Amino acid sequence: MKFKYSWLILLMVAQVAEAQFSWFGGSTKKKQHEVLLANRAIQIETTQAINNMYNFNYDEAERDFKWLIVKYPEHPIGYFLIGLNEWWKILPDSKIEKYDERCFYYMDKAIDLADDMLDDDSEDKEAAFFMSAAYAVKGRLHSERENWIKAAWASKQAMKYLEKCRGFGDFSPELAIGDGLYNYYSKWIPENYPSLKPMLVFFRKGVKNEGIKQLEYVAQNAFYTRMEAKYFLMQIYSMENQHQKAYYMAQQMHTMYPNNSFFHRYAARTAFVIGRADEAEVLAQDLLNRVNSGKPGYEATSGRYAAYILGYINLTYKRDLAKAKEYYQQTIEFAEQSKAKDSGYFLSANMALGKMALTEKDYLKAIQYFTVVANNAEKKSETYKEAKKQIEETKKIMKPAKKK
Repeated sequence: MKFKYSWLILLMVAQVAEAQFSWFGGSTKKKQHEVLLANRAIQIETTQAINNMYNFNYDEAERDFKWLIVKYPEHPIGYFLIGLNEWWKILPDSKIEKYDERCFYYMDKAIDLADDMLDDDSEDKEAAFFMSAAYAVKGRLHSERENWIKAAWASKQAMKYLEKCRGFGDFSPELAIGDGLYNYYSKWIPENYPSLKPMLVFFRKGVKNEGIKQLEYVAQNAFYTRMEAKYFLMQIYSMENQHQKAYYMAQQMHTMYPNNSFFHRYAARTAFVIGRADEAEVLAQDLLNRVNSGKPGYEATSGRYAAYILGYINLTYKRDLAKAKEYYQQTIEFAEQSKAKDSGYFLSANMALGKMALTEKDYLKAIQYFTVVANNAEKKSETYKEAKKQIEETKKIMKPAKKK
């Protein structure tokens, strides 16, 4: 099974390799250029474009980012932001590959321009930042596509240039995101994937709580990486069972960017987790309506989240079994569309339908649903054990019925 955080492993490997790398280069010639990252006027001018990007108004965002290319043709900022805009088209359903080419193209353009800046001044912190950021996006996208060699190379370059851009005091909140992610995931990965511990034994030890604090600092103080930090924090809070924090951040992000399907589905999910059923139902129904209407960014993954929440609410709270079955079946269909048969919602939907069939004494159908769960769940998981148990018990019930 593909490791969800494989790109983070690659970043860690890259960091270890880079510890033995001495970076020389660049000419003695130094060409001065305007530092745009710390330029407040540029930040004000790009605020609406960045808001459009996170609100999935992709065309409007790209139009405004292109203005940066026209005004600063030799600077990587415009190309990088257009590339990031393409990345957010991919993020709602990372299995969709139609945006890959443009994302890679713009990140490569940003890298080429930043490299030219480094040729003029090998100590250019801003250029190093763009090299690091663009290579990080490329590494993550390559890992999504399981292009491991390319992912490892890009990740190594990202770590190399991250080290070079440290000490850029005016832009330090932006740089802290890398340290925060490393501190958290370098501890989280071996805790949740023990088989990977041998790979991490020589890595610098991270501190999860310190990583969370660093990401919170970025979320409060950075400009360009603020929303990226919040994107990670929403997930981290959930993994750390800090569900109220995850809920409040998800609601905040969904309010700010109501057309962003990732924030929308996280708002529905976190409301559901903390027991706000009425709120979760409204959010999930709106989410499903947008998926069914073909709204950009609202793909099968969002549909899977929405349908499962609605199925659970109709079964548990409303006792509307017909609607519950309908939504659970939609959950299964959306999961199949997005090739996510190992997802929790897919397995839980099949389990629920199996138990409903069992109640209705449709034993063959119940076994079919339980078998789907057993075939797709991890063999050591409690879900797998429950499915196997249900199959055995259902077969025992069927034997006396056959004798009659």
